[in-house]
Amino acid sequence: MPQLLRNVEQNWQIIDEADTHWLAEDDWRAGEPLQVGVDSEPDRKWLDASAIAVDFPALTDGRGLSLAALLRTRLYYTGDLVARGNVHEDIVHFLARSGFNVIELPEGKDLNTALKWVSPHTEYYQASVANPKPLFAAKN
Repeated sequence: MPQLLRNVEQNWQIIDEADTHWLAEDDWRAGEPLQVGVDSEPDRKWLDASAIAVDFPALTDGRGLSLAALLRTRLYYTGDLVARGNVHEDIVHFLARSGFNVIELPEGKDLNTALKWVSPHTEYYQASVANPKPLFAAKN
């Protein structure tokens, strides 16, 4: 069973959820969960997915962060956006700021550590998908 963190009403939580049967784009149909690679080009038809998972092939591959930001800001995808694959506790903060609302950690990773680091700061100077206004604009 996957180890999941989910953002529920701006509160990250450890959750138990059944394993989703993700479909590759070639096998996917509207209304089903879609899994894409970090090198995928965002497509408007993905907006019909019940959820979108981005599969990270390596810890050092940041293309999935960019893909998440594009899905949220250019396509305005509002459904579940799941980070999965080679995801580690030390990048959960960046995943959340890029627009992922579900993070699936591989077996053996510490969910409590991930939960601690998913939102380590109360405010940010820079804008992000999670906080579209920079701090100076939000204060005015």
